[in-house]
Amino acid sequence: MIEVQHLSKVFADGTKALDDVSLSIPDGQFVCVIGLSGAGKSTFMRCLNRLNDPTAGKILIEGQDIAFAQGRNLRKLRRRIGFVFQSFNLVERLSALENVLSGRLGYYGRLQGVLGLYSAADKQLALDALKRVGLEEKTNTTASNLSGGQKQRVAIARALVQEPKLMLADEPTASIDPKLSGVIMDLLKSFTNDGITVIVNIHVLELAREYAERILGFNKGKLIFDGTPSQLTDAEVERIYAGSVADL
Repeated sequence: MIEVQHLSKVFADGTKALDDVSLSIPDGQFVCVIGLSGAGKSTFMRCLNRLNDPTAGKILIEGQDIAFAQGRNLRKLRRRIGFVFQSFNLVERLSALENVLSGRLGYYGRLQGVLGLYSAADKQLALDALKRVGLEEKTNTTASNLSGGQKQRVAIARALVQEPKLMLADEPTASIDPKLSGVIMDLLKSFTNDGITVIVNIHVLELAREYAERILGFNKGKLIFDGTPSQLTDAEVERIYAGSVADL
């Protein structure tokens, strides 16, 4: 269970990116987050794994509050939260396998991580993850020689080897060929069968409606819609996307 209580984020310039957001998400749910650019979607995602520090509120993951955790406790909580970036965030000169193995760094000391002293069990975990995303034949291919869709699948495999309870994906289809969007969304949704909660920030409304069990709609930092795709009426869509980017 993920429980967010009165979460707010105000940036140094005074921008209120999140305004008193509260919700609960059960294990294994597939959630899509929608709204205009600047509505607070990415900030919400980045607060969940502390890429952004909240200003106020609580973020309980399996009963433990990550919102203001520090040091070892924060590292321990973070390693169970996979994050898939829009721009892949791979090391181009490293192989697909090496990039996936970097998802295990949270389980190692600093020196072991720097030296790449991964266990045989972790190497097998990474190979299994590459197989699951359909890239077992690309194990030794450097990231620079992969297509956009392949890079995103490597990034997903990297998140998967963290053995996450929560997987976050920030616009995972934005940097790939639109024809491959279904492949990426199918992969992400398959992880819910393992009890992993998946939250996807997505700009394509049709994909949200097709794949989500639950949709969250943000506008100007506020959570203004929380429901199923069937509840996302045209009127609700207009309310979520009201205003302009310049207003946000």
